[in-house]
Amino acid sequence: MDLIGKVIGNRYEIITEVGNGGMATVYKAKDNILNRLVAIKILKDEFTTDQEFVKRFNTEAQSAARLTHPNIVSVFDVGYEEEYNIYYIVMELIKGKTLKEIIVHDGALSWKWAVNIAMQIASALEAAHKENIIHRDIKPENILIKDNTLVLTDFGIAHFKDSNLTQANDLLNNRNYLAPEQ
Repeated sequence: MDLIGKVIGNRYEIITEVGNGGMATVYKAKDNILNRLVAIKILKDEFTTDQEFVKRFNTEAQSAARLTHPNIVSVFDVGYEEEYNIYYIVMELIKGKTLKEIIVHDGALSWKWAVNIAMQIASALEAAHKENIIHRDIKPENILIKDNTLVLTDFGIAHFKDSNLTQANDLLNNRNYLAPEQ
């Protein structure tokens, strides 16, 4: 479904697609109430009837919304648009590049820059872990960088400690970044 130009939740006007993943598509949109640009993540059509995927999508919204940290993307809103049968999450729009894009374009990172990135990732993960949230999908594509500041995104397969929402042997992670023992 082409959503460009459509208004979601009576307020978010879809402008353009900015990213596409396994479960969702991310668009740049204008919040017509607050007059600002946002990112809106929309669950793909093929998953809207699968209650497990809808649950995972809502878990991402709940996980990220609980977190307030300069290295974690801010979640502003979440909802379901009945007219288009879509589930969505509204987040801050980060105008930067993914770590993967930077590595592909620039090659190997200097050790100082790599340590800086590692420290920011560790800081974001520490904040998540303090809220008992385990990200479970740390990879260069889920790390945005703008003006030397890292922002961790995509809590799509996040796991609440002591939760029965996911199975211990659930292998939804990207196989390129799985621990060897998995």
